[in-house]
Amino acid sequence: MNSLPDDWKRAVAFHGHTCPGLAIGYRAAKIALRELTSDRASDEELVAIVETDACGVDAIQVLTGCTLGKGNLIYRDYGKHVFTLGDRKSGAAVRVAFNGGAWQEDKEYKNLRARVFSGQATPEEREAYGRCQEQRWQQILTAPEGELFKVEQVELDLPPRARLFHSVTCAFCGEPVAEVRARIREGRLACIPCAEQYSRGWGVISPA
Repeated sequence: MNSLPDDWKRAVAFHGHTCPGLAIGYRAAKIALRELTSDRASDEELVAIVETDACGVDAIQVLTGCTLGKGNLIYRDYGKHVFTLGDRKSGAAVRVAFNGGAWQEDKEYKNLRARVFSGQATPEEREAYGRCQEQRWQQILTAPEGELFKVEQVELDLPPRARLFHSVTCAFCGEPVAEVRARIREGRLACIPCAEQYSRGWGVISPA
């Protein structure tokens, strides 16, 4: 780890461990910032749209400064390692898509991974899987960019800056909820979980 870049170490510290997914997000963030000639956002200068909720998003947050809390990280549940970064000042945007690697189709690796995740792996197999994972993330960090990523400039309608909303109190659970997310139930203000108690028998569990 000592010979690796400081920003990679920061991403690992934030995420909690090294893995291929984190390496994908790290490379994507580096590529996007380079293409936009941008530095890490201190506030909302940049906007990131991520198409996965996997490990790579943590690297995107650390390197680009786009976070859920600031409102400039937008999640789209597409299940793809695709990251789009836009610059509010220049209006430019770049889409970085992970194409995958040959190792993802390696049958031995896939079988080993399946045994580990099913809880059937032997200690030796778990150790072998750990070695494979280390090889994968190191390969992702060092492989030629063109082998792993498709990079393209795109048109992007950047969302408005994040807004602050007043809070109202849910009449059913007593908890505060952003006014814009409140619903009406039985003529009274309700948070979304409390408003969705009506289920017609389809198994929706009501809050205690």
